[in-house]
Amino acid sequence: MPIVLQNIFRFIILVLFQVLVLNNIQFMGYINPYIYILFIIALPVQTPRWFSLLLAFFIGLIIDAFSNTMGMHAFATVLIAFLRNGIIKLFTAIEEGNNPTPSFHTFGVGAYIKYLVTIILIHHATLFYLESFSTAHLWIVSSKMLLSSIVTTLFIIGIQSLKTK
Repeated sequence: MPIVLQNIFRFIILVLFQVLVLNNIQFMGYINPYIYILFIIALPVQTPRWFSLLLAFFIGLIIDAFSNTMGMHAFATVLIAFLRNGIIKLFTAIEEGNNPTPSFHTFGVGAYIKYLVTIILIHHATLFYLESFSTAHLWIVSSKMLLSSIVTTLFIIGIQSLKTK
């Protein structure tokens, strides 16, 4: 299947699963996994920055519309799309002209998990601190962010481990 069709399919499935299933489930009041960011995480490495920013804004805006969060998901998702290439260069050595899709197979297990955890922590920290917009409940917000990041990471690792070469 061509990469464009794979990405369209991934976009639709992740948005529908996030909106219809995960947004309606909150584990223990603290944990809400956001796996829709897998779409941005799994874009090919050489995707132009302007295009990944546009896609991130679009997917974040759709999640905002269904979550009633007034642009917070769009902001957090655009931020990770902006930082994505720098984080990839930090943890991997991509050869010139090579355009892999980030995964365990292309980055290696250690580098991919570092990349994944970094992106997820940045996204969740931005999202949860924007949501609270206060330092009054810093401990509660930090624990929500950390627990949601752990569960999101486990979900994404589970999804990515099902993928074949």
